[in-house]
Amino acid sequence: MFDPIQLEIYKGLFTAVTDEMGVVLQKSAFSPNIKERRDFSCALFDQKGDLVIQSAHIPVHLGSMQVCVKRVMEKVLIDEGDIVMVNDPFMGGTHLPDITLIAGCFHQGKLLFYLANRAHHSDVGGMTPGSMPLSTSIYQEGVRIPPVKIIKNNELNEDVFELLLSNMRNRPEREGDFNAQISSLKIGKKRLDEYLIKYPVDEILNYMTELQNYSERIMRACISGIPDGLYSFSDQMDDDGITDQPINIAVDITISKDQATIDFSQSDNQVTGGINCNLAITTSVVFYVFRSLISMKVPSNAGIMRPLNVITRNGSIVDACFPSGIAGGNVETSQRIVDVLYGALSKALPDRIPSASQGTMNNLSIGGIDINTGKEFSYYETIGGGMGARPGKNGLSAIQTHMTNTWNTPIEALENTYPFEVLRYSIRKHSGGQGKYCGGDGIIREIKVFTPCHATILSERRKNPPYGLQGGENGKSGENYLIRKGIKQNLPSKCNLDLMKDDIIVIQTPGGGGFGKQLL
Repeated sequence: MFDPIQLEIYKGLFTAVTDEMGVVLQKSAFSPNIKERRDFSCALFDQKGDLVIQSAHIPVHLGSMQVCVKRVMEKVLIDEGDIVMVNDPFMGGTHLPDITLIAGCFHQGKLLFYLANRAHHSDVGGMTPGSMPLSTSIYQEGVRIPPVKIIKNNELNEDVFELLLSNMRNRPEREGDFNAQISSLKIGKKRLDEYLIKYPVDEILNYMTELQNYSERIMRACISGIPDGLYSFSDQMDDDGITDQPINIAVDITISKDQATIDFSQSDNQVTGGINCNLAITTSVVFYVFRSLISMKVPSNAGIMRPLNVITRNGSIVDACFPSGIAGGNVETSQRIVDVLYGALSKALPDRIPSASQGTMNNLSIGGIDINTGKEFSYYETIGGGMGARPGKNGLSAIQTHMTNTWNTPIEALENTYPFEVLRYSIRKHSGGQGKYCGGDGIIREIKVFTPCHATILSERRKNPPYGLQGGENGKSGENYLIRKGIKQNLPSKCNLDLMKDDIIVIQTPGGGGFGKQLL
C-alpha cells in the first residue's frame, strides 16, 4: 500500500527538480527565444525511459520527449558523467531547432533515472536564418544531430561541439544556449543526488512507479466518463506552402469502457512542403488533448498514455517518412491535430469541449547581418492569437494556446537585441467568433527592419478559419502582409522573402471560434 500523503510529497519533490532545471535554463540562456519566450521544457524519466514528471513547459515537447529518450537508449549507452545530444525528428525529436540533452542519474554505480531538457535554438543552420524554412526536405532545415555524447565522462566533446557551432548562425548565442542546457541538467542531477542521500532509494523508485500508476487510474476513470462509441472529425490545413492544395487530417476516436483508440489512418499522405508530422509529435498531441480532459491535478507522465492506442499510417501527414520536410509539422500541423481531436470529442462531450482556438503558432523568423554593427542575428518567434470560446465562458484574447506554452518576446528585449522596431503590438479587435460565448481576439504584430535580411513565415488558418461549436460562429482568419515604401502586399500563409531596409512585416493572427448560438 502507498501512503497518498507521501505520494503527494514525492510528486512535489520530483516537480521541484524539473522546475529548478527550467529556472536555471531560462536564467542562463543567451537567446531571447529561451530567456524571454521560455521555449524549452524539462522532464524526469525512470530507468526504462518512461516519463515520471514534467514541469509546466511546452506540451509539444513533453509528450514527444519520452519517445526520444527511449530511442536514444536503444542507440547509446549513457554512462555516469555523459550527456547525449539529439535533434533528429526521426529519432523522437520534433523539428531540428528543438535540441534535446539527456543525462543519466546514477547511485552507487547504478543508473536510476534520466533527466532531459529540450530547447528551441533560434538557428541550427539550413537554407534560411532561423532554421524554419519553407522546405521540401529535412536536409534544407539545418544540422541533423543523431544521438551523440556532447559530454563524455564530465568532459566536453570539443570536436563535436565545434562541428555543430560551425554549421549554425550566431555562434556566441548558440554556444551560450547549449551551456545553459548543460547547466540545467547538472542542477537537476545535483538535486536528485541530495534526495538519494536523504530518502531510501527503493522508496523513491517505488513512488516514481506509483505516480505513473496513479495517473493511469485517473486517465482510465476519465475515459470511462465518455460515452462508448465511435466519434469522427476532419479538418483541413490551408496548404503546404508549395502548392495551394488543402491537406486533410481525419481521426476516428473509439471509446470502449476505460480505453480509447485514436485512428488517424484516413489522413492525407505526407506532402512536399515542410509541414509533415512525425509520430512523436502526433503522439504528443494525443497526450495533451486527453490530459486536458482530466479536471483534477494529476501528474503528466507515462501513465496517461497507457489507456490510449494511437494508430497512424506510415507515410501520412501525421506519420511522415524520412527525408520529408518537418520544420512546420511541430508548430502548425500539431495545432490542427488538436482541433481535429477536439472536434471529434465535441460529439461525445458537447458540454465540455471548447471551440477551435487560433490553430496556428504564426511562426516568424528573420535573420541576416546587421549592416550597422556587422553582427549576425537570428530572430524567431511564435505569435499568440484567440482562444476558442468554452461552455460557459468567452475565449481569452491574445494568448498562446494548445501545443505551445511560450511567452511573447517583450518589445524592449526584441528592439535591444535585433535591428528592428515594433510599430504595433495590439489585440486584433472583433476577430473572435460570435456566439452565446465569444471567441478570443487575435494579435496584430508589426515589425520594421533596419537592415536587409531574410524572413520566413509559417502560419495557418489564413484560408480555413477556426471553427465554432454548438451554433457559434467561426473565428476570423489570419492575415500576413508586407509594407514596402508605403505599398501593402498580401503574403501567403507560408513564404520565404528577402526584406529591404525599412520594410514592415505585419502578422494579424486568427481569433478563436464562438460557442453556442448568439442570443438575440
